[in-house]
Amino acid sequence: MAVVFISPKQRQRVFFIGITIIFLLFLLVISAGVFFSKPKTSSLSLVFNKPKVTIDMKIFDSDQFKNLLPFTQMQIQYSYRATTKNGKQENGFITAPSLEDARAMLVAMDLSIYELKEAEIGRDNPFAPYYSTFSKQ
Repeated sequence: MAVVFISPKQRQRVFFIGITIIFLLFLLVISAGVFFSKPKTSSLSLVFNKPKVTIDMKIFDSDQFKNLLPFTQMQIQYSYRATTKNGKQENGFITAPSLEDARAMLVAMDLSIYELKEAEIGRDNPFAPYYSTFSKQ
């Protein structure tokens, strides 16, 4: 029988330490290669290719362009409280481009205005259904 001077546990420990040292050296070589490498220099030359653009201004002389209509003003909804000449109170909504236009439209309808303000748009809870089939309790 052979005489072994190194115990199996110590042999195993030396093996793992050797593998660890080799792995750390491998990582050191790879990281040194990555960190100390410099990017390749390339000759950057700016190239500008002038586009060949022609603008045709004849479109402004065409009948189709001359017959274009301007955009209409956006209509805003206003709520009002007013009384008729008969003394009957009337509440409702009217749409007009501005508050002054809405006031003029109501005066043209022979109404005396108590309150005229921009209507509240939207709902407090957008996820609530418009029409509920069950009653609140």
